[in-house]
Amino acid sequence: MTVAIYLAHLNPVTKAHVEIIKELKNEEQVRILPVIFMKDGNEINSRSFPFSYELRKKMLKAVFGESVEVASDYTFYSPFAKYMPPMLSPYSWKIKKQILEGVKTDYFTYTGDKAEGFVLRLYGLNPRIGKRKETSASSVKQKMFDSAMGEDTDWEDYVEPSVVKIIHDNWDVVKKFANAQDLTYRILGMKFPSTGFW
Repeated sequence: MTVAIYLAHLNPVTKAHVEIIKELKNEEQVRILPVIFMKDGNEINSRSFPFSYELRKKMLKAVFGESVEVASDYTFYSPFAKYMPPMLSPYSWKIKKQILEGVKTDYFTYTGDKAEGFVLRLYGLNPRIGKRKETSASSVKQKMFDSAMGEDTDWEDYVEPSVVKIIHDNWDVVKKFANAQDLTYRILGMKFPSTGFW
């Protein structure tokens, strides 16, 4: 059995994510690792990363139940700059060890980002680079924020009904970040929150 390891932000889980996971489930055992950023024992959430790991896990389980594994092993701990530069920093190699925690069989990692795929290849993480879906999570998130600001948007069309309910139940999170400044760094296909970077 080959394990498909899906590394993603999943903020929020969209129909495009669900489509990717279903494709992975056709042949493989699927392990989903939503990225987490921690500082002083607390998860960092922001405009780019509004939903907590627990909420994203809840979204995935609402769609897939126990047919996929969701794990917290793709976690970065501040200061995030210590993971740079990739390959040279010993901390960056710890991420590989975390990603492969408990994986005893053949595996590959899945990403839709070519730059991230290049880095995963450098680490020997057997990347498969998929084709990016037409609708990105960033565009869906922006539609959600616009809706929270009073605009009429169609964000619900891009999210599974069970996930729509979870988002509505946590609409205060969307409202909290709807008008916030987006403070992130993008390095080699990976987005990091500026809070806790240095």
